[in-house]
Amino acid sequence: MTRILALAISMFIYCASCAQSTLTVKVINAQSNSPISNANVLIQPGNLANVTDSNGIVIFKSITATNVNLEVSHIGFVTSSQSISLQPNDNFISTISLEPQEEEEEEVFIQSTRSTRTIRDIPTRVEFIAGEELDEKANMKPGDIRMVLTESTGIQTQQTSATSGNSSIRIQGLDGRYTQVLKDGFPLYAGFSGGLGLLQTPPLDLKQIEVIKGSASTLFGGGAIAGLVNLISKTPGEEREIKFHLDFTSAGGINSSGFYGEKYGKTGLTVFASRNSNTVYAPDGVIFSAIPKFERYTINPRFFVYFNDRTTLTIGTNFTTEERLGGDIDFIKEKKPSGFFEKNESDRISTQVNFEHRLSNKAYLTVRNSYNFFKRGIELPGYVFQGRQHGTFTEATYALHGKRHEWIGGLNLVTDHFSETEILPQQVRNYDRITTGAFIQNNWRVNEKFALESGLRADHVRDHGLVVLPRVSALFTFSNEWSSRVGGGLGYKTPTIFTEESERIYYRNVNAINDDYVNLEKSYGLNADINYKTRFGDGDWSFSINHLFFYTRINDPLVLESNGPVYQFVTHEGHMDSKGMETNAKLGYGDFKLFLGYTFTKAYMHVDGSKMENFLTPRHRINSVLLYEVEEKWKAGLEAYYFDDQRLSDGMNGRSYWIMGFMVERLWEKFSLYINFENFLDSRQTRFDSIYTGSLSNPVFRDIYAPVDGFVVNGGIKLFL
Repeated sequence: MTRILALAISMFIYCASCAQSTLTVKVINAQSNSPISNANVLIQPGNLANVTDSNGIVIFKSITATNVNLEVSHIGFVTSSQSISLQPNDNFISTISLEPQEEEEEEVFIQSTRSTRTIRDIPTRVEFIAGEELDEKANMKPGDIRMVLTESTGIQTQQTSATSGNSSIRIQGLDGRYTQVLKDGFPLYAGFSGGLGLLQTPPLDLKQIEVIKGSASTLFGGGAIAGLVNLISKTPGEEREIKFHLDFTSAGGINSSGFYGEKYGKTGLTVFASRNSNTVYAPDGVIFSAIPKFERYTINPRFFVYFNDRTTLTIGTNFTTEERLGGDIDFIKEKKPSGFFEKNESDRISTQVNFEHRLSNKAYLTVRNSYNFFKRGIELPGYVFQGRQHGTFTEATYALHGKRHEWIGGLNLVTDHFSETEILPQQVRNYDRITTGAFIQNNWRVNEKFALESGLRADHVRDHGLVVLPRVSALFTFSNEWSSRVGGGLGYKTPTIFTEESERIYYRNVNAINDDYVNLEKSYGLNADINYKTRFGDGDWSFSINHLFFYTRINDPLVLESNGPVYQFVTHEGHMDSKGMETNAKLGYGDFKLFLGYTFTKAYMHVDGSKMENFLTPRHRINSVLLYEVEEKWKAGLEAYYFDDQRLSDGMNGRSYWIMGFMVERLWEKFSLYINFENFLDSRQTRFDSIYTGSLSNPVFRDIYAPVDGFVVNGGIKLFL
């Protein structure tokens, strides 16, 4: 009996061993078909695990189960699962293809397009700055958003005052008046209030910044000729968010700001507050202030009411007050009794109301309004300019979001009233502008390879009549790696005395706009790009590149002419055009990322039969940033920017220069410390060129085409509570 039992057991073991199978798994990149090494392969049942070799292969022997589940994963790829049926004594080979993970920004929803689709699925070309990139730029200049924008390809922040630092945004070589700056879709920084807008917008409460280059007329009106910049605020989340940022600079600056956001069931609240100040500063041996003495306070609360899952109301307000004094260093420091000075005092109060109601699963109704009050005074020796601007924006839109079609239509009303404290009767430049508009836009997902966006706007501008603005954009998706966007549209700009040219001369002796001598500036623009992205080296390396061609033409340009000491804006027969290309490349490996950007711009003014290069437009510009980041531990960045020589308004050429910076940050769970060495090559205009002519008491300032503050170190602490 014992022998029979032993024989049965032996036969059972033998049969079981005969039923064992071998499974060979090969893991490849779904896009390149190249093998992926070090991929994790898990087999259930049995909890068998191993990693692939250099050929992307792993072999499992002695598998007794007949039905197994495979799970294959690798950093940078989407995890894949597969069920396999095995026959006894089988030698089964399975090939698993892993899809590379999309970059995080590909899933960002862009508010400026008012679409429910992600950035990779919309035909309009949108660039955005968000998350870690926005946070890192805030370390470099936490008091305003100039640094965030000026280090982007194709964007230039142009300083319009040598002593006070006033700046405007230029996109693709066009003057600042052709760029529209919005806050959460509301036009708060335009006309008279635009000159200090960049300097009075700290970045701590921003969720992201969206940039559309070229005409964006359908949804935002004709003023977005060169493009628009939309500053998107943070909203309250389910978890409380409290952040504080304290920063000090070697130039005597102190920047402190705080943000609080939280949802309370049916309501929510965000509050942002900041204080920014600087003592008057100039590098050694420089007479005039490179950074003015200023003190600014900002508070911005926003209240959210979630009536139900269909209806939301947002109410916000913003208050900013600032005193800014630049000029002769010794005079400002009270070391001598007299000297040149430029004093700016400003107050900004704005309100925003946004009501959104979901009519159905696909239909939305939005009604919103903003009011903006801006008061500014400029004082120079023997000259005072004071004015107030009241602006309103009211809009009602209806949106229908389908799987293949999205329709967005609406009506809006924009008012702009400016009143000046009368100094000389002939120079009072009060005005009232009313613009009514209607628009409709369609986003059509034709198929997986092609999407089309088309729109039409009709605006009636008081004293200038009706303007019709069509616009179209197309997205071609050739493969997972290749895509292209092509678009174009019309735009217009209402004439105003508040331009870069008049800002440089403090609006002194600039006559009011005479509608008998000026017309609307009308434009059309085209752009086309090609995009490529891939992963290689077993998915450890990522690479993407975008190349853009652009062209914008503005007919009947508004030109500031001088007649002795008096200036007058007039419409010239002719046109202004800007054309060129931008290239952006990104290379990533592990904890390192390299960003490279190149901009080529040719901008000319064609008037009275002559052709003249547009002032302050570098033909060649290079952006380069190398980042190193260990998640939640270290951040370090090395930057280098090249600016080609620029033609100046006095007929001279400014020289080319490089700017370099280095920043490092150490992060802990509740706080981080950082230090930033900005412009450590000390590139500044006062080292290699002059910034003024004439006497110290009555200087005539030249164009500012390079930094004037030079090498500045700043550092600080950020708290996350």
